[in-house]
Amino acid sequence: MESFQKSILLPLILTALLPGLAFCYSITKGPSNATVLAGSEARFNCTVSAGWKVLIWLSKGSPVLTVTSSQGSVETTDRFTSRNYTSGDEFTSELIIHNTQLSDTGRIECSIQQPSENNFAFLFVQVNGSLLIKNSTLTVKENQTVEIVCEALGWAPAPDISWMTNDSVIDKSSYVNQQSPGSNGLHNALSTLTLTPTDSEVLTCLADIEALPSPQNASVTLIFDNSAAGSNYQNEIRKVSAEKKKDGDLDDRQRSGSENLGYIPEELWNTEQSPRLVSLPPKVSKISGPVDNLHISSVPKVRPQRRTDYPISPKKIRNVTLV
Repeated sequence: MESFQKSILLPLILTALLPGLAFCYSITKGPSNATVLAGSEARFNCTVSAGWKVLIWLSKGSPVLTVTSSQGSVETTDRFTSRNYTSGDEFTSELIIHNTQLSDTGRIECSIQQPSENNFAFLFVQVNGSLLIKNSTLTVKENQTVEIVCEALGWAPAPDISWMTNDSVIDKSSYVNQQSPGSNGLHNALSTLTLTPTDSEVLTCLADIEALPSPQNASVTLIFDNSAAGSNYQNEIRKVSAEKKKDGDLDDRQRSGSENLGYIPEELWNTEQSPRLVSLPPKVSKISGPVDNLHISSVPKVRPQRRTDYPISPKKIRNVTLV
């Protein structure tokens, strides 16, 4: 009976003593959260005080690596390795997860076989998928409104999409973003930008997630074609020129009128250059009869003076007035 009581009390005593012994060491600094891209490495540090014996790393509740003070690291897979550091009376174990996968997302825990605070962190594995704009160049005409579509496929989580033009941020009111679930826990996103270009420009679609050091981007070059406006301008110039020429021809016809073939310039009326009417010699009277009985008056007969400076063949002058 006494031996039976001892066999029962011994486990109880050991159980009571172990927590007391464990208080001799503790985790002084636990791991921190990490966000990484799929395919890269993730690193977590756990620092314990002197006197520790065993340190176990767990991923989502499953042990992946063990470190003992006597033998060092005990690695069971190439994807989970460690590096160890000692500083004073403290020991630090660094867990390295290689070639991270989306499925690795979850809780990472550092355990020293006793309750401890700050002994866990979270790993977030993100995936940057593809980003594309179908056309690398696009020609637009004056007053033409176009829609540019940027497509992000196979991302985790769904990316934030924004737009820029010639290094200037485009207002969010100019585009619409949509998200949809993809396969294998991935996400797709679609962004549609609507604008009416007034000049050639480069449009850039930007997709961003936390793990990316800088946003992923895709660009399209808009070529502004104003040849229609130039052609209209040239047509207007030609039209105006034609109208002016037409008006000029009409003025010339109005000024020319019909030719007056009977018109003689006034300067040609000079009497020195114009022919005169030839005066006839005076008639000699023949009188029959005795000369002695005839009394002849010596007073000559005066005739009215005629104007002789008219042209021999005067022509009629007709004036034409054009209305």
